Amino acid sequence: MYFIAIFIILLDQWIKNIISNNMIFNQSIPVIKDIFHLTYIKNSGAGFGILQGFKNFFIVITIVIAIIIIIYHYKKEKSLLLNLAAGFILGGAAGNLIDRIRWGYVIDYLDFRIWPVFNLADSSLVLGVGLLIVYLWKYEERL
Repeated sequence: MYFIAIFIILLDQWIKNIISNNMIFNQSIPVIKDIFHLTYIKNSGAGFGILQGFKNFFIVITIVIAIIIIIYHYKKEKSLLLNLAAGFILGGAAGNLIDRIRWGYVIDYLDFRIWPVFNLADSSLVLGVGLLIVYLWKYEERL
């Protein structure tokens, strides 16, 4: 779990550093024209830019969720699927938490033109929650 989380955090912060140091705010670079662009934006809200300006709320919620994941990890069976889910969720949450504490916003850059711009940490969170749903679904079958 922790290896995955640390890997996600380091990769996420490295990519965000490259984006913020080499692009101008709101700049968009086509990778595949009209399909996928690298677009540098600053998101002070949550997913899809909702709840702009609630930085402290997101910081507190993220810290609480991280603590719950860590405590739960020590008390629950250590299945591979649960460890993967927890690692991706923790890494994604921490990646965006670092941005919120450091800058007051989250750096987003993956732009598929049909979806709001997002980042690796967001993708990691979605993957982790998806794995958690699969784990819970499989667990429910055992009851």
